[in-house]
Amino acid sequence: MGMKLRIAITALALTAAPLAQAHPHVFVDTTLHVVVEEGRATRVDVTWVWDDFFTLLIFEDMGLDPDGDAVLNKAELARLRGFDFEVWPPGFEGDLYAYSHGEKLALGHPQVTGIAVENGRIVSSHSRSLPDVAADGLELRQYDPTYYVAYSLRGPVTVTGPCAVEVAPHDPEDAARAIDKELNRVPEDMFEQLMVGEHYADTVKIACNGSS
Repeated sequence: MGMKLRIAITALALTAAPLAQAHPHVFVDTTLHVVVEEGRATRVDVTWVWDDFFTLLIFEDMGLDPDGDAVLNKAELARLRGFDFEVWPPGFEGDLYAYSHGEKLALGHPQVTGIAVENGRIVSSHSRSLPDVAADGLELRQYDPTYYVAYSLRGPVTVTGPCAVEVAPHDPEDAARAIDKELNRVPEDMFEQLMVGEHYADTVKIACNGSS
């Protein structure tokens, strides 16, 4: 996520109690589309719909929507476009992780493809290129490692070509147990550094040509 997003999240985090770091404060509805060409997965198209409160934070931070009607003109939308990827912090992976038969893949830097405001919420789109990899056996997981941002799939994951998509939801009870285990393992002053987001990630699995 970009500079303004990180600034807003950091400001909120500094006012929160350490234990609150195990709970999300920003909520994003997402859609994913996997592009497949001749059996190879070439990219993932991603759309993020930010929650209304965070949208207001971004508008205020960037000096947008002064009349408060949640309708931006073309110039304001142009300024907003790419706000979530203005800066690529060290170690940041774009909150999207891809695997081929268990092997982690390196995704390309996000290419911004769209920006809009719908029903008072920012809607930002981007694409991530994939290395030369078979679509069959591809797995995707979307999460913020710190779990400060919670991503939720909105609607089915789509894919081009003769491929099927299965979404394996995370188990909230397993996630809670994993977090309790982590909290018992580390000193209290380290709580805010826990990386627990992956426990709340759904897993998208792609099978092609009749494979399962």
